[in-house]
This record gives sequence, C-alpha cells and structure tokens, in this order.
Amino acid sequence: MSETWWRGAAIYQVYLRSFADGNGDGVGDLAGLRARLPYLSDLGVDAIWLNPWYPSPMADGGYDVADYRDIEPSFGTLAEAEKFIEEAHELGIRVIIDVVPNHSSDQSAWFREALAAGPGSAARERFWFKDEPNDWKSIFGGPAWTQVPDGQWYLHLFAPEQPDFNWTNPEVHREFHDVLRFWFDRGIDGIRIDSAAVLVKDFDGGDPDGYTDLAEVHDVYRSWRRLSDEYDERLLIGEVWFPDQERFARYLRSDELHTAFNFDFLGSPWSPAALRESIRQTLATHGRLGAPATWVLSNHDVARPVTRYGRADTSWDNGDRRDGAPSDLELGHRRARAAALLAMALPGSVYVYQGEELGLPEVEDIPDELRQDPMWRRSGHTVAGRDGCRVPLPWSGQEAPFGFGTGTSWLPQPEAWKKVTVEAQGADLGSMLNLYRAALRIRREELGDGTLTWLDAGDDVLAFTRETGLTCVVNLGPGPVALPPHDAVLLASGPLDAGELPSDTAVWLRTS
Repeated sequence: MSETWWRGAAIYQVYLRSFADGNGDGVGDLAGLRARLPYLSDLGVDAIWLNPWYPSPMADGGYDVADYRDIEPSFGTLAEAEKFIEEAHELGIRVIIDVVPNHSSDQSAWFREALAAGPGSAARERFWFKDEPNDWKSIFGGPAWTQVPDGQWYLHLFAPEQPDFNWTNPEVHREFHDVLRFWFDRGIDGIRIDSAAVLVKDFDGGDPDGYTDLAEVHDVYRSWRRLSDEYDERLLIGEVWFPDQERFARYLRSDELHTAFNFDFLGSPWSPAALRESIRQTLATHGRLGAPATWVLSNHDVARPVTRYGRADTSWDNGDRRDGAPSDLELGHRRARAAALLAMALPGSVYVYQGEELGLPEVEDIPDELRQDPMWRRSGHTVAGRDGCRVPLPWSGQEAPFGFGTGTSWLPQPEAWKKVTVEAQGADLGSMLNLYRAALRIRREELGDGTLTWLDAGDDVLAFTRETGLTCVVNLGPGPVALPPHDAVLLASGPLDAGELPSDTAVWLRTS
C-alpha cells in the first residue's frame, strides 16, 4: 500500500443486514461480519465500508438514523463494533462507516423534541419546519413535506421518516463535528458521506432545484476536512452524483473531500467509446486536483452488473432504473467479469460491493408483500426499488438461507443461488470469486494509484499500460481481436482463443 492508504485501496462495501447473520434472527449483524473477516482478508481487500450501523427504525434500510453514537441493537452493541474495528485492523483492513448528514430519523431524540416543543422553538430550528410547504417532490416519490398535528410542515427530501436537518443552524454543525470525533476516536479510518451535495437548501430558487450543490455545502466539508486532518490518515468520501465533471471536481479541492464516488463510470454503458471517455475525463479531472480517482461498478442502490450488462440498454440512471427489463445473464456475467478487470486495472481506488465478487444477479422476483424499500411504497408500487441488490449473501449449502445464518433471511434468496455460494465457487478455479481473488492479489502487488498510458488497439478495444508493465486489454467489439505483443498472460476474464481476445473479454498481460 502507498503511504496514503486510500489512494490505491481496494474497498469492500458491506451492507450489514445482508452480509452474514451471527445470531440466527435472519438479519446480518456484527457477529456474522466478525466471523467472516478471514474471508475478506483472503479476498484481498484493504478496507471495509459499512452502510449505516446506527440505531434505526429501518424505514430506509438504516439511512434513517435515530442515534449517531450507538449501534443498531439488531446488529450488536457499541462494544462489539469497537471489537470489530480492532479485529479488522489486526488483519490489516481499514474501516469506513457511513455518516448521514442530510437527515435523521423521525424517531431521533432531536426530532421528537422538535415535535413536542412546537412552532417557533429552538428545537424546530434544527430542522425545516414551515407554515406552508412549497412544491418540492421527494426523491423517493410524492411530496417532500409532511404535516404535523399542530399544522406546520417539515421537509424530507427522502421518506417522511427522514426529516432534513437545517444546515443554517450552528447547532447542526457542532453536532456532526462531535459525531465525527466520536468515531475517529474509536479508530474509524474513514467516513463516507451520504447524499453529500444536498445538505443546503434555498427556498427562494437555487441551482438547479433549490438544494443540489449549493455553494454553502462546500463550507461544511471544508470544516470537516480541517477536523479530519487533526487525525492520522483519515478519509472523507462523498456520495456525489453529477454528470458535470467540473462540478463534481469542486468537492475534491485540497481543502475539501479526499475522494468521491465515480458514478459517471458506474453509469456508463458497455460501450468502448463511452467507457474510454469516462476514464479519460475522470483521470483528467482528478489529475488537475491531485486527487485519486475511484472506480465503482455497483453498490446497494444500483442493479447488479450481471443483470445490467445483460440488458439491451447497459447504462445506469437512478431516475430510470428499468426494473424487470429482460437480461441475458450469460452475456451479463461475461461482461461483468471483463468490467471487473478493467476497473481494477485503472489508477486509483476501487470499490467492490458485496456479492459482486460472486457474480450475483439482481433478484427481480421478490414477492410484493416482502419488499421493504420505501421507493416501492412511495411510488405507489410502480418502482420495484433497491431490494433486488440487497438480498442476503449465499455462503454455503444447497438450500436457503445458504449459510447466511440459521433462520429465514429477511429477504428471500433464489433457489438457483446454490450454484454461486462462496463454498461452491471456492472449489471452481474458473469462478467469479477466484477471478476476484486473483485480480485483487495482483492489484495489491502491482497496481493501485498512479497513471496509465493508452495503447492504440482499435475503436472497439480499450488497452492501456500501467507503470509496472502490466497491460490491460478489453475487447468490447463483436469479434475476436489479436493480442498486442506481450511476455506473459497474468489473468483473463475468460478463455483466450489461439492468441486472440474474444468479444466481451478482458486480459492482463505482462509486457517488458
């Protein structure tokens, strides 16, 4: 690893409810995660990012936080969390957690106090209460305002159970500074900032919608950066969704966030021109700022790559999820393997969402009565939502819950997953799991942060060389292509054919 660990890290995202169940209640927890730490160490990751693990009514999968200084009881205890951090560090794995600064839970002490205190109170000034709502819509569907019994309305850009904080209030700033210190003092290595661009609101207009990317939001992160710099090698990561790379780059200035998720790359279709341009723009934008790029193929909000890459339209847009669109899973699986080698060969850090290393497809046939994503409810049951990429992992065995735990899992697992368990793939040298293990091992030794040199291999092929002499070639065209001169084949996403690289296949070569 480089001196600044996060510049070239391989970071594994854990959606705790669905990773491993240690107590048999059907919900993933810290006991399950701690038991599976050797698996993550063997996989070859440098850090773990956990989705919110705080006490929560789970109206939005834990992103409705009731207490930022404790652990959700169904996950474990604060003492267990501290033990987990210690055990991860002993294995050389850093720990990153989510902080959700835009909103809290309607069950938080602050919001309950605000409801009890009434209009005009200091407690209500921590949130956005108005006598009359405006016409803003919730990101989850429906209005962004809910009325309380005394007649006032409160703002929630997401679900009604997630009231937005008022970031013009200094008390809110102080609260989150204290939250950051609370976790940094317990050894947390990084903070991923949920919905990072929407904290500040402008009810008299704004660019473009009154709450996205307003200038004052950068003051928040400058103050967070000053705080994080008081600690050794602490990381701030922004969840920032922008098609405009220049606006995106503002969050990566030297006095703001260290990195931000590269959703442009994630959303790019399986197209050589689109991927080449995304990579080019990303490296140019980050290079001017001295910030490392990040490469992401999936997460807990996005249709899994195996399903997405098998569709006629392989791009991704949160506003047009295309849930249930037909998918050729065999084609998607082949492309997902190639995409993994592409992402891991690029300069910067790479994120792996749990189950990505198993090649899990999106689960699109969850019974309606079992769906839990508020998108499903708020859309009037027209948007299936994100449950399909959050189904608990299959670890072993021939029937559900496939070693996830001893009880029925909180979301149902497909019967077909018996073929893609960790146990089944571990014994198959050609499995997706063993591809990831091999790639992450080579990546740790030879790749990570740095630069690349593009090679001219034709319009349908992406090819570049890294400083160590490792060359990555990805064929996105309709037919096989000749491999460039090389000394050895290090790793391929699929079988090579007499010195040629088949369609939808990637290879890592050793060159002099």
